[in-house]
Amino acid sequence: MSDIAKENKKAVKRLTGKVQWQAYLYLLPAILVIGLFVIYPMLMILRMGFYESYTFITDEGSGFGLKSFSYVLRHRAFQLAVRNTLIIVCIGTPITLVLSLGAAVLINSMGKSRGFFQTTYFLPYVTSTLAIGIVFRWLFHSEYGYFNFFLQFFGMEPQKWLTDRNLTVVALTIFTIWNGMAFKIVLFLAGLQKIDKQYYQAARMDSTPKRRVFFRITLPLLSPTLWMVTIVSIIHSFKTYNEVYAMFSRESAGPGNSAITIVYYIYDMFFNKNQVHYAAAAALIFLVIVLALTVLQKVISKRFVHYV
Repeated sequence: MSDIAKENKKAVKRLTGKVQWQAYLYLLPAILVIGLFVIYPMLMILRMGFYESYTFITDEGSGFGLKSFSYVLRHRAFQLAVRNTLIIVCIGTPITLVLSLGAAVLINSMGKSRGFFQTTYFLPYVTSTLAIGIVFRWLFHSEYGYFNFFLQFFGMEPQKWLTDRNLTVVALTIFTIWNGMAFKIVLFLAGLQKIDKQYYQAARMDSTPKRRVFFRITLPLLSPTLWMVTIVSIIHSFKTYNEVYAMFSRESAGPGNSAITIVYYIYDMFFNKNQVHYAAAAALIFLVIVLALTVLQKVISKRFVHYV
């Protein structure tokens, strides 16, 4: 290697090293924020979850083992929280996906008015969940709520949506369905607009029925977006908390905590009951559930998308 080539190589190394250090300096503020507000709390949760008793103010704990995890798993409130969360995930998520996809297909088929409806459907996403929750509390009101008005219009008895223990989770599921539609509609619209128009032109030339166009063209080509939205929706449903807080209060999730979810259980144990070690143990259990579900969904989605 000539002397000139060696000098050029050294110069490139010096320049590369300088650029790397500059890049690290630019990233340092973000790294500090992530380390302080993400990594450090996660390490603290991992530490607190294995204590049998922990005082947050003095940062002191006693005992070390799996008793906190055993207590949480046997706690009836946590079992109810898991049941309610599964109801929201298994019932609310599919309904939200179907309604969002239908709305997106309808909006995408519009002409000049598509932008107006797209903006209108997106507005709830940028609106505070607490503000929307206040509106839904009025809608679910036992005496003069609109839900009971429609029930009475069809000859049905009015229901105590927010005070009946058997109906609070139903009201919460309805709220989460409506509150989750806006973002999903936007994602589905983005996926629909990526589909090549030539497929639809060929279908029109062959006089293909709209139903077959949807199931044979739109749905298969939209499958990557559909699976991505499904994964995001299920994880978001597992993290349901704002809706509970907005519909009820910070002291309880409805009468007798009947509408409690996993995340609200963690909040309740930490702030209301000051049982920090139990809250940390529940958070770690919740993390394992979400990670396992995400891995399972990714495996299934890869096979499904590859198949279609």
